[in-house]
Amino acid sequence: MSFQAYLDTIKSKTGKGPEDFRKLAEEKGFTLKGELKAKAGDITQWLKDEFELGHGHAMAIYALLKGIKNENSK
Repeated sequence: MSFQAYLDTIKSKTGKGPEDFRKLAEEKGFTLKGELKAKAGDITQWLKDEFELGHGHAMAIYALLKGIKNENSK
């Protein structure tokens, strides 16, 4: 599955896109001015609990927040 397919599935399931997750992560204190301040496990647990994402999809959002991937990644 491509990274874009992960993002599309997440948007379909949650109604939220990358910018929404960036904003929510900032509100939760996981990021500060776009810089990651939390561990992968904390972020993935939040995404699993609040949005019922699976581990792979939660890790895709983590990669997005960490800057490893972006909306244009394949």
